[in-house]
Amino acid sequence: MAWLVLLALALVFFSVRFLRGDTLVYLDSHVLPAPEGVASEAHNSILDRLSEFAGSGAKLRGKARVYAIREYMDALCDGREFESAFRPVQEGQLRGEWVLAPGADPRRRLLYIHGGAFFAGSPRSHRTITDRLSRLTGCAVFSLDYRLMPEHRRLDGILDCRSAYRWLLTNGPEGPEKLEYFLMAGDSAGGNLTLVTLAWARDEGLRPVDAAIAFSPATDASLTSPSLRDNLKTDPMLGPAFGWMSKIPTPLLWWGSWAMARIRPAEPLVSPLRGDLSGLPPVLVQASEAEMLYDDARRFVRKAELAGSPALLQSWPHMVHVWQIFTPELPEAEDAYANIA
Repeated sequence: MAWLVLLALALVFFSVRFLRGDTLVYLDSHVLPAPEGVASEAHNSILDRLSEFAGSGAKLRGKARVYAIREYMDALCDGREFESAFRPVQEGQLRGEWVLAPGADPRRRLLYIHGGAFFAGSPRSHRTITDRLSRLTGCAVFSLDYRLMPEHRRLDGILDCRSAYRWLLTNGPEGPEKLEYFLMAGDSAGGNLTLVTLAWARDEGLRPVDAAIAFSPATDASLTSPSLRDNLKTDPMLGPAFGWMSKIPTPLLWWGSWAMARIRPAEPLVSPLRGDLSGLPPVLVQASEAEMLYDDARRFVRKAELAGSPALLQSWPHMVHVWQIFTPELPEAEDAYANIA
């Protein structure tokens, strides 16, 4: 039996050191701020819509559930009127769309990377955000249609972000164009890809963005942020979708993640929080104090500050995950965009 004990200890050591990496508890304040005030009536209406979708998809499994989530997300913008023009792009492997508000300057460009847990979402599903950002910043926004799991590898989506970054350095909506001002933004999984790409561009010696925005980013694939469990019941979007994961021992989740993505959870390639955060451009992070990814956001900003990079966290109480997508009907979303401006 002694060899079984040794084998178990070896597996635990391997899981912690190789798959999870160093502990990051030094970044925690250990006390979540108490939400203040009350959410708007518009927010309550959005929660009702999310609840209806969660109920309709509860019995679906596998690919049927993936397709249902994709259809739901793409329908978020149906029936809306936008000021921006949407122009599809297909440049070899690179796909996406230009989002051009009236008067958008092609020399001012913004790369947007959508969320959707790496398996859902599209430029279409996030048009409320990209339209708003183009109007807000005066930028020509390129919304990237990166390759999604499970049809593609996690790495494929990362490589698409790198290709889009390089392409935007020399190309605008009308073709080759000088770049004078460069922004990058993303939400949730897209926030993860945004932060990963920033570090890659720094390491490659590429022109950095002038600033970056991350809405409720996932920053640590090791799933060790305290709010993942502490905020399980207060997150009306991620709680129902991923609450089942809280019932599985975390080391098993590490092994499952490694088996699925072929990348260790501790790798900065999928966990920007665990990489070198020095020398990054200014990063604005917005997150809800009620969502499961709150500590992912808070930890990233704290570590970036300790590394000497300019980073700022703006948090809201009660808000649903990536509430900025519900513009203009949600007052709290308009507050978030005012802060971005």
